[in-house]
Amino acid sequence: MKHLHFLGICGTFMGSLALIAKQLGYRVTGSDENIYPPMSTQLQEQGIDLVPGYGVDQLALKPDLYIIGNAMKRGLPVVEAILDLQLPYTSGPEWLSHAVLRHKWVLAIAGTHGKTTTSSILAWILEYAGLNPAFLIGGVPQNFGVSARMTDSPYFVIEADEYDTAFFDKRSKFVHYHPKTLVMNNLEYDHADIFDSVQDIQKQFHHVIRIVPHSGQLIYNKNAPYLVETLEKGSYSQKISFGEGADLSAKALKPDGTHFEVFDRNHSLGEAHWDLLGTHNIENALSAIAASLQVGVKPHVALKALSSFKNVKRRLELKGVVRGISVFDDFAHHPTAIEVTLKGLRAHQTQGHLIAILEPRSNTMRMNVHGTALRDSLEVADEIYLFQPAGIQSKLDEMMVGCSKPYFIFNTTADLIEALKQKAQPDDHLVIMSNGGFEGIHERLLKVL
Repeated sequence: MKHLHFLGICGTFMGSLALIAKQLGYRVTGSDENIYPPMSTQLQEQGIDLVPGYGVDQLALKPDLYIIGNAMKRGLPVVEAILDLQLPYTSGPEWLSHAVLRHKWVLAIAGTHGKTTTSSILAWILEYAGLNPAFLIGGVPQNFGVSARMTDSPYFVIEADEYDTAFFDKRSKFVHYHPKTLVMNNLEYDHADIFDSVQDIQKQFHHVIRIVPHSGQLIYNKNAPYLVETLEKGSYSQKISFGEGADLSAKALKPDGTHFEVFDRNHSLGEAHWDLLGTHNIENALSAIAASLQVGVKPHVALKALSSFKNVKRRLELKGVVRGISVFDDFAHHPTAIEVTLKGLRAHQTQGHLIAILEPRSNTMRMNVHGTALRDSLEVADEIYLFQPAGIQSKLDEMMVGCSKPYFIFNTTADLIEALKQKAQPDDHLVIMSNGGFEGIHERLLKVL
């Protein structure tokens, strides 16, 4: 049995990839500095041994191949040792491409926002339709309980990230996937640590657009200007648009987005009822429905599937309700995503206060690239609580100047939790936003409440 060792295994992509390898019969081990749920939990449940840190001691495992994640950098002891000893290594996307995707109909979900949710919706629609899809998703869809699985189905759903592949391969991950159906939800500036401009991101999107076959499909948001502009650079596949005035559109029948009707041009395909909130999630559903139609799913089946869809962990996930106070966990990383998420909850909430709690943890947030756009997105909430961690390049109090809502900045999570304990009242909704563990604040807050 071939042994694969994953460096950076607790990242959302790498952890999912490790599960795929395990299901294919490989012996799988891995290492990471940040080992926390839900990824660490599902890896351990699948019998994958985890090694803390990046020391050279893990070379004693003597794997047949090292899979190196894009969080790995030159200078890490294990990376330097692998290079010095000329041990066999590759990137995660490259391994996946050769070992798994070559013979699959790949349905890839790309975009600045909504990739994880849309991938999960599409995988569930195909599952509901009896197509038994394989998938790899950067989160844990609650309909499946795991972020990745292998099946004998010809269909493979994958979250297609534009982030770079590895320190030795600076192309975007999705270029390796060779999709036949490419969904593009949106395109905005993000990942300021690797992209200098939105034009740099457009270039990577055009790379993947150019390798979709003539028999394939490009499913895109008609109301995303940078996407439309990118497609105008040249494409060779069938184009299907979604959104207002597009090939596939929707009309919200409830303000919170839980009931809507879908149209193919002027022809109604039917109505959908589900638990997800916000017009942004209706758009995610539209793109997933459009993709499912390409592999033969009937519209009424796709719409029916939505009624039993359960959202991904950490996507406005309700962690608990104590004394009438609701605590949510949301994987926030960009002002647009923050704004639409808060608006969706605002439309659903009938009483109490909406309180936003943010850890600006992504590289782009820490570099203050978003500027006042981040402040503006948070103003949807009634009150704003900010955690200023070590290493942030700009002062949050400077960013929040002119904010129309009360805001509070804390240097420790202990002080933040104590303030929320004093403030929160029955019927309040507390939305904790971070793309990391946030020092376990969710469980700690629920406990003190």
